[in-house]
Amino acid sequence: MIRIPVSTDRAPAAIGTYSQAIRAGEAVYLSGQIPLDPNTMELVGDEPAAQIRRVFDNLAAVTEAAGGSLANVVRLSVYLIDLGHFATVNEIMAEYFDAPYPARAAIGVAALPRGALVEMDAVAHIP
Repeated sequence: MIRIPVSTDRAPAAIGTYSQAIRAGEAVYLSGQIPLDPNTMELVGDEPAAQIRRVFDNLAAVTEAAGGSLANVVRLSVYLIDLGHFATVNEIMAEYFDAPYPARAAIGVAALPRGALVEMDAVAHIP
């Protein structure tokens, strides 16, 4: 299978040895996104809602670069340093996705890169 890297300057550049996403056939595997502003490469703030929105915006930019949209996301993983913010994830996710929603996992973690409150990765199906 040919692996094709996907990248856009509308999402943060990779800060390690990974691609923003990899297309393998009709599957697009999106790397974890933290709430970095793609222009400054700084966290958008310390409020959960602002960080969650930035992560969804970053994921949207990468799926668009792959030729799709968030509507193509079939699997979403959410990593939170405080699972008490999960209700906020649900509220904001409803602004970005329509039913049927992607399959999803929510995982509580001790810490995330750069002190982020949230990170998400996804798998999209983009014919």
